[in-house]
Amino acid sequence: MEKQQPQQQESTASTSEPQKGRILGIGGVFFKSEDPGPMREWYAKNLGLSDQGHGVILHWREKDNPQQERMTVWSIFPASSKYFEPSTLMVNYIVDDLDAMLERFNKAGVKVDPKRQDEPYGRFAWIYDPDGNKIELWQPLEEPN
Repeated sequence: MEKQQPQQQESTASTSEPQKGRILGIGGVFFKSEDPGPMREWYAKNLGLSDQGHGVILHWREKDNPQQERMTVWSIFPASSKYFEPSTLMVNYIVDDLDAMLERFNKAGVKVDPKRQDEPYGRFAWIYDPDGNKIELWQPLEEPN
């Protein structure tokens, strides 16, 4: 007797648009060092991350959209930097819809920094995890087709 497989129900979620306000990838990893020069040299020598003081750009492509090239920036900041206080490490996440994410975070009671930053390469906002670590959200500007 042949064993029958249970029928799978069609999910409407697979045919509908994905929720806006999603993480697409890691846009950057930033940390502080008391002595950034020798630290950059160590990472260049041992891991091949050659940072001349402006960060290392690591290029990658989206799995579901391989024509879309993205990048992750890896950078060492001086210990005196105030850019991602109170943290000593900050991860930047690439997002598809910054406004949708911030609206959801506000409703959920996530601590959202009121500061916003618009640059020629995208929009930025910051949130904090329960331990007070600063997290950067980056919505890159859409590239013209």
